[in-house]
Amino acid sequence: MKKLPILLLILCCVSLVACSKGQQINGHNTRTAYRSVKALKERLPPDARIEFEVSFWTLRDSIKNDKEFLDTVDGKKPEEIIVLGKELYQQRKNAGFAGYDKYTSWDDMIAKFGKERIDQDNRKGNKESPQDKANDVLYKL
Repeated sequence: MKKLPILLLILCCVSLVACSKGQQINGHNTRTAYRSVKALKERLPPDARIEFEVSFWTLRDSIKNDKEFLDTVDGKKPEEIIVLGKELYQQRKNAGFAGYDKYTSWDDMIAKFGKERIDQDNRKGNKESPQDKANDVLYKL
């Protein structure tokens, strides 16, 4: 009977240690990295979500080698990925990267991506499919 409380204490400690990496990217392989990014972005507030996504995919675009990319993002929190994304943006902007000449700053680029995302969501929401009209339960009297 004396072993039961000790066993429960050890079990609780192990579970706390195992759950402590819930806010970090799991970079063991590309599949787990993408899965953890998907889960992390759902937990972020909407304004930080786009910034996190853009930062992650900018890093992915710049680092072609999978092992090097996974080593870079493994164990990083969303805030750290955003900082890396901002640094990479500034490096590319200073180097005259073709896609960044239309943006004045990082915040300007994120704002434009956010507006595009809102426009896409609005276009998706306004479409009515013929199936929806056929399944309408409101009868005209």
